[in-house]
Amino acid sequence: MTDTPETPSDERRVSVVLGLLFGFAGMGSAAAALAIAPMADAYSITDGAATWSISLYALMLGVGTAIYGRVADLTGPRLPMTIGLSLMTVGALVASFAPTFAVHLVGRLLQGAGAAAVPTLGAAVVSARYAGEVRAAAFLRVAGTAACITSLGPLASGLVIEALDWRFAIALPILGVLVVPLLWNALHVGGTGARLDVVGAFLVAVAAGGLVLLLQSPSTGVPVAIAGVVLLGLGTPAVARRVQRRPHGFLPLSVVRNPVVVRSALAAASIPGSWFALLVALPAVLLGIGWEAWQVGLALVPSGVVGLLMPRITGPVMARVSAATALLFSTGVAAASVLVAAAGAALESWFVLLVSVMLVTVSFGIGQPALAESVGDAVEPEVRGVALGVATLVFMVGGSIGSALVGGLGHVSGPAVALLVLTLLPLLGILLVAPLRRRVPA
Repeated sequence: MTDTPETPSDERRVSVVLGLLFGFAGMGSAAAALAIAPMADAYSITDGAATWSISLYALMLGVGTAIYGRVADLTGPRLPMTIGLSLMTVGALVASFAPTFAVHLVGRLLQGAGAAAVPTLGAAVVSARYAGEVRAAAFLRVAGTAACITSLGPLASGLVIEALDWRFAIALPILGVLVVPLLWNALHVGGTGARLDVVGAFLVAVAAGGLVLLLQSPSTGVPVAIAGVVLLGLGTPAVARRVQRRPHGFLPLSVVRNPVVVRSALAAASIPGSWFALLVALPAVLLGIGWEAWQVGLALVPSGVVGLLMPRITGPVMARVSAATALLFSTGVAAASVLVAAAGAALESWFVLLVSVMLVTVSFGIGQPALAESVGDAVEPEVRGVALGVATLVFMVGGSIGSALVGGLGHVSGPAVALLVLTLLPLLGILLVAPLRRRVPA
């Protein structure tokens, strides 16, 4: 299908359904956040170790996005979306009813690998079907709907935990499969015949996994730290060599050398990093001061309302400013949200913590569509799928870093200190994206 805009009515339906699917995929982490404590009790492990359930899910969500993007370039979105949702369903069932924590983590890896199909393929569908202001509006509606559903994840999880068991909360993302029939026709946008570089994908996974292991190691010990250093040390130069030898491989040289793609993705990574960090820190603090799981979930409902309203608020603004300007603003809001959360954790103030979640919801509602628009406009159509996949990989690995840092360092020094350290991530993002604002006219 050529890059021509469809009717506005089609854009609304497709973007809302994509947002629902994206939201259910994100619920895999949001719902798991409230399951950490009962999961730790069930498997006789610490809460810090239990956060591996979120970190590994987020890591596979990141690594898988680029793989699905490349497969979509080859076959179109239908096949990879079907494979992804099947993996997500099987992984959710395995993780939910695993007899040991090790088996649970295998299920979470499968669940994350399957859920990874949603963000990249969703962005590819919107980029292929629409153009101009219609496309920008679609990205905003996808992000707003996704943020709303994801924010309701803790409430749904809390209610399910209270009424049934934490294991059923882990399986909540399976509900996303119910909306796929409403999206099936929109997934027919063809492919360009690109090939999948399996070795390149594996090397990227090794390097990213090493980083997450290293960040999680304060709560899991020296062996994990050593494993992280080894994987990161081996994986990073191997990825660099692979890119040089295979310029059209998993990480195309034209994408890696594109400053707009690289800077935008690295800056935007601070947004899910902040979001996932708060998903770990906020329940830990509130449950620690005596709140029930369902109360924590109910308190996060206002952030879901904010996410739902974001497209109406940000749409007119996004139409008048560049994607780089929107990214700069969203990274600044992400930095503010983490600082506010650190203060809330130190004061054990539920109100301050909830303000921080609403701030990060605003950041996500602007940053995710701004990233997709920035990358989609910066590359040629034949590599758009993989470029969006690579950008989303970096975006979601940022989420894995956020949860790993708070889950690891927070176990040793407390959530407040871990959140303060995490503030460096969005501050770095501001420095990276600021030059793009000067280069790209509003």
